[in-house]
Amino acid sequence: MDDRVLGGLIFIGSVAVAVFYLWWLFLSPWQLYAIMIPVLLAVMSFLFIVAWIGWTMAMTPAPTAIEETILEQDFAEEKSE
Repeated sequence: MDDRVLGGLIFIGSVAVAVFYLWWLFLSPWQLYAIMIPVLLAVMSFLFIVAWIGWTMAMTPAPTAIEETILEQDFAEEKSE
């Protein structure tokens, strides 16, 4: 698919979603949901990312200190001699 065609489809889709959202927010009988659902999705997305960062930090082993690595290398060199 050509990039220009894809760009046009993305543009038309975004305008259609914007028009639908404006109708949903101002003219539909479910106006409260037009506010609640996007806010809920935004908050849940943010909390998911925060939880993912916390999980990654908790499961990643701590790096070894540079001094310890240098001392281990020196000890190995002395032991081999």
